Amino acid sequence: MAITTDFLVIGSGVAGLTFALEAAEHGEVIIITKRSRDESNTKYAQGGIAAVFAPDDSPEAHIADTLEAGAGLCHDVVVEICAREGPERVRELIARGAQFDHENGQVRLGREGGHSARRIVHAADATGLEIERALLEQARQNPNIRFAEHHTAIDLILLSRFGGPDICAGAYVLDETDAALNPVPPRPRDSDRPAPRHRPASKPHVVETYLARATVLATGGAGKVYLYTTNPDVATGDGVAMAYRAGAEIANMEFYQFHPTCLFHPEAKSFLVSEALRGEGAILRLPDGTAFMASHDPRKDLAPRDIVARAIDFEMKRTGSDYVLLDITHRPASFVREHFPTIHAQCLRYGIDITAQPIPVVPAAHYMCGGVTTDLYGRTTIPGLWAIGECTCTGLHGANRLASNSLLEGLVFGHRAAARLSTQIDELRQSPFPEVPEWQAGNAVASDEEVVVAHNWDEMRRTMWNYVGIVRSDARLRRAARRISLLQEEIREYYWKHLVTRDLLELRNIATVAELIVGCAAARHESRGLHTTIDYPEPDARLGTDTVVKRGVLPHLRGR
Repeated sequence: MAITTDFLVIGSGVAGLTFALEAAEHGEVIIITKRSRDESNTKYAQGGIAAVFAPDDSPEAHIADTLEAGAGLCHDVVVEICAREGPERVRELIARGAQFDHENGQVRLGREGGHSARRIVHAADATGLEIERALLEQARQNPNIRFAEHHTAIDLILLSRFGGPDICAGAYVLDETDAALNPVPPRPRDSDRPAPRHRPASKPHVVETYLARATVLATGGAGKVYLYTTNPDVATGDGVAMAYRAGAEIANMEFYQFHPTCLFHPEAKSFLVSEALRGEGAILRLPDGTAFMASHDPRKDLAPRDIVARAIDFEMKRTGSDYVLLDITHRPASFVREHFPTIHAQCLRYGIDITAQPIPVVPAAHYMCGGVTTDLYGRTTIPGLWAIGECTCTGLHGANRLASNSLLEGLVFGHRAAARLSTQIDELRQSPFPEVPEWQAGNAVASDEEVVVAHNWDEMRRTMWNYVGIVRSDARLRRAARRISLLQEEIREYYWKHLVTRDLLELRNIATVAELIVGCAAARHESRGLHTTIDYPEPDARLGTDTVVKRGVLPHLRGR
């Protein structure tokens, strides 16, 4: 028996929750989330939301900064929409209960790399956590919103596969709620720690059919495709992979942003150190104390993320150092503790007092600037399928995301998608839900060798880190493509032989994302924004357009 709803939202971060709260005014919403409802990239966002509130700032300045960071690939209309609509979306967040830092009765504004003014609305250094808290509290009180926690979407349901029109009607979803009552120890966040070899054979295998008037992908990023990342375990590119398999258009996957400053410590390799520290005067230094950013960019430590990440990568390779230092010890200790309480407390756990010692940091995969292409309201190229947030390519970020524009994009497009769908829901309800087959497991059996999943997961991430990282080359991309192709053959064989598990589904998805990143990178014969290759070290004005790919169509640069 299929489970039906007006709106099926896959993902529970800022974009998905914003959409759900507004859509719930017009119909029923079910939110699918792989772990608990509060586990998403949003929860770990430290910096804040870029929005114009200061009297000496303007939307035009925010637009200009975004366009400059995007290296010629931003879609002007999208940038303008986000810059102009952002302040109102922030006010709505405040009305929903989000508590941001204030000073003298006004929202306190921070500054981050690439911004020409103070326009970062934040809640100390845990902005995402506060946003998630406020939105989840509102969702909890809404009778039209239901969460399906510990549920993992497997594939989108396309009616064309059953003789109907080319419309998305929902998704097949793995239900792990029974397993959640007796949880298996989670896979370690860092792959240099041993992964669990298998899950108990007694774990139930339940795949449910969800049908919806509109299906909304809000699955976030794909940082776990890389060995080192600031992202939580849920960031496995599920939305992009499912949309690609369904035939949706994907774009600009070569542009993966590496956050310049992830805490370098054997027990904390995934802890992000917000660039808001650099906005408040922190200086990047070599281990010997030498400041180095002035030799890489006139903006020094306030340069955009792509420049800073490449500079750190260059200096680490030049000097043979395992890390560089981020130094804010020249600011008063009270200031540091007040503005960065989370970072201060977390570093203290590892014996680092950031008020008196510089922080050892390295770059780590952080944000996916490409994704499922959408229009100005979140519609994808497949009717019935919408996408919002980090899993999309709206055109806002171009070749490089400006700091704190990610939460902004989730708010703006979550709102726009809900507003547009609210005008269509009555018409959509006039058609009955389609009849589709239940999930067919065929001859698949439970696996007794899930070490294969753990091994392939580890090898995929190491391959991406070594060959498709901050600096690339044609030779490295060819090596990565060959190895990923072999891994995908093994994954496909394993997938069809065994009952699905969350680990297997996530491995399948990161393999698809890896293929898309490598393919898009190989198609772009220039260096631009986050895509740097030693074979084509300069940007090419003729290539200032999106890289697009669909299932069955090789990645190519869209004609201008």
